[in-house]
Amino acid sequence: MPSPRFWRRVFCNLYEQLILLGVLAFTFLVPNLIIGIVFGIAIPSWLTFFYLYGVLALYFTWYWRRNGQTLAMQTWRIQLITADGYRPEKKQAFWRYVYGSLWLLPCLAVHAAFPLRGWQIISLLFVVALFLWPLSIYIDRKHRQGLPDRMAGTKLIELPRYPKKEQAPTKA
Repeated sequence: MPSPRFWRRVFCNLYEQLILLGVLAFTFLVPNLIIGIVFGIAIPSWLTFFYLYGVLALYFTWYWRRNGQTLAMQTWRIQLITADGYRPEKKQAFWRYVYGSLWLLPCLAVHAAFPLRGWQIISLLFVVALFLWPLSIYIDRKHRQGLPDRMAGTKLIELPRYPKKEQAPTKA
């Protein structure tokens, strides 16, 4: 099976980010609003970061372990498999998530050098995750596997299109 090309990965990442907006809204906004209204407190930002990191870890590892595909990957016909061609185990899926989140490090370095605020931070995260991180597939031009996959011992493959089912003729 071929490895997904750069633009397929970019569009899959874009769609994944849209889906994650809903996941994060449900798992972050609702509990924070309830805690804020009932107790009148705000959760510290460091705790919020680790909470959201954990929520996303559960999301990705559960989907990758279940069938090797998140919702966006199903739409774009991309699947995560082990080097042997099987679905990843829980530990391998978790480490793939950890390695896949290393793109945060350049963002933290830029933020430390040039203190960013509000939408600047979100824009930086968006651009790095959407465009720069998928460029790591060009380190290994032959197999086109990104850094997280190489480090975790997994690979992304592009699934073939299913032929459209023929429709029965309709009566006039």
